[in-house]
Amino acid sequence: MAAKKKTTTRWYDGSTPLEELSASEQVAHEIVLEFGDLAPSVGRIMDADLDEDQRLTAMVSFRDSLDEPGDPNRDPRVAIANAGT
Repeated sequence: MAAKKKTTTRWYDGSTPLEELSASEQVAHEIVLEFGDLAPSVGRIMDADLDEDQRLTAMVSFRDSLDEPGDPNRDPRVAIANAGT
């Protein structure tokens, strides 16, 4: 029997509806569910000194970069810097 996939993350523990999370928390949760090894990079973006709109921009840029080889936003530091401008 296969192990059940983890459905909770640092940003979503299952105690409240997923829809009640901020937009950036929802994106963070989605990324970590699909790519658990990226939790440190996602955490770096989520912990950065950004407002919610900037954080969402960084998270979306990071997520979108995962399908684009060579995209500089694959580095969370770049995604953070680009979102803060």
